[in-house]
Amino acid sequence: MTISEMMNIGLMQGFAGLSLFAVLLLMGLGLAIIFGQMGVINMAHGEFMTIGAYTIYLGSTITSAHAPQLMPYYFPLAIVAAFGFAFVAGWLVEWGLIRHLYKRPLDTLLATWGVSLALQQSFRTFIGPKEVSPTLPDWLLGSWAPSEGLDIPINGMFVLGLTAVVTCGILLALHKSRWGLRVRATVSNRIMANAIGIDTQKTDRLTFAIGCGIAGVAGAAFTTNGSTGPTSGSLYIVDAFLVVTFGGAASLLGTVVSAFGIAQTQSITEFFLAGSMAKVITLSIIVLILMMRPQGLFASKVRR
Repeated sequence: MTISEMMNIGLMQGFAGLSLFAVLLLMGLGLAIIFGQMGVINMAHGEFMTIGAYTIYLGSTITSAHAPQLMPYYFPLAIVAAFGFAFVAGWLVEWGLIRHLYKRPLDTLLATWGVSLALQQSFRTFIGPKEVSPTLPDWLLGSWAPSEGLDIPINGMFVLGLTAVVTCGILLALHKSRWGLRVRATVSNRIMANAIGIDTQKTDRLTFAIGCGIAGVAGAAFTTNGSTGPTSGSLYIVDAFLVVTFGGAASLLGTVVSAFGIAQTQSITEFFLAGSMAKVITLSIIVLILMMRPQGLFASKVRR
């Protein structure tokens, strides 16, 4: 094998890590808002990702059956719908369950785990137990070859672009919008935020729903590389919590850096070792770093 071929393999493997990074980052961003900003341990976060993935599949199925001429255009609209459905589901879960459990993290863990199991069973009942895949539009298929022997998937580049747009949108919303101001005020001092007229209950509900909506977008991104089943989202929940904890629970910048580091480490080690050993090595590195820096890579100083 020549040096050029080895470099091309390394670049393609690194890009595979970027595709994993995109899904982990979108999952981590939603979880960072819910867990990092609100202190809610949402074990059903993976199922909100699955809602987004199934939305893409249903959009593909309905479009191909009733309006095949719209197949080149359905995917962006389905991404917006994935956010919307996951947002509404998150809003209802917060209203019906989570709002009664604030400041009780163990109870939120158990309650959302129950929601997770209920949603998985709902997926099996109403959609089916088998894994499904959407029909992607033609413009998402194929690859870009900047040089001989180097093929970069177009769907991977699209997912990276989508992730960049969502990440920038969340950062801008948190620091430039009225919602972001209310979230930061509530996190900093809930009692004072209530005293100055901020409806902290409404802020909590909107924040939880937005976090779930971002998980729905992660599910939409996931469908470009994998098939979707009732338990697909639960396979990512541990990695998503690792991303948030390793980066710093209340730091979105830490979430970005953590997702990139975890994805690239796992992708590179999987090239040389079995998938299970790659996960073990990645987890071991994270544990060692957290032993030296338990607050995560980027700790936020927040008054409680």
